[in-house]
Amino acid sequence: MEVNIEPYNPIWKQAFDTIQFELVKTLQSFNPTIEHIGSTSIEGLSAKPIIDIMIGIPDILNLDGTIQPLINQGYIYFEKFNSVMPKRRFYAKLKSIQPPFKTPSIYTESDIIPNEINDYKLAHIHIFELNSLDFKRHIAFREFLKENPKIKEEYQNLKLELSTKKWKDGSEYNAAKNDFIKLHEAKAIKWYTN
Repeated sequence: MEVNIEPYNPIWKQAFDTIQFELVKTLQSFNPTIEHIGSTSIEGLSAKPIIDIMIGIPDILNLDGTIQPLINQGYIYFEKFNSVMPKRRFYAKLKSIQPPFKTPSIYTESDIIPNEINDYKLAHIHIFELNSLDFKRHIAFREFLKENPKIKEEYQNLKLELSTKKWKDGSEYNAAKNDFIKLHEAKAIKWYTN
């Protein structure tokens, strides 16, 4: 699998705004806080052109309540990742051009996710409990990169270097970035909470 890294594009902010409006309507009963996270949220940073959106809901017991409303709106639910991150629910929104292969509304533990699906994703949706450590670390890392151009450039260079390699899947690519992210995420959380 190849990872496509593109120069920063202001259209990513517009895409977030559109999806956010849809998510507010769909999940209004959960009182969501919706944030644009990941590289597409940081002006000037190259990224995979998939919008990362984080939703915080006040009660973690309502995580599973988000599943059916989002499936009803055409989002794909990746149940198979619950075992890795049990306090998160993860979804994808596809572009209007549908893939030439069948995409179920739920990918379970036993399902194989085709790598080609990444070419059709518009957004990733991550739902956590509002103000949980996971919620705060994503905000902290985003803000830390915005405030530290040197680290932002190092992160961009790492992603560009990794994009020249072949990967088994997206998880393998993400694992290759993990040491860098965890190192700076720890600094970011300390910086952000002070």
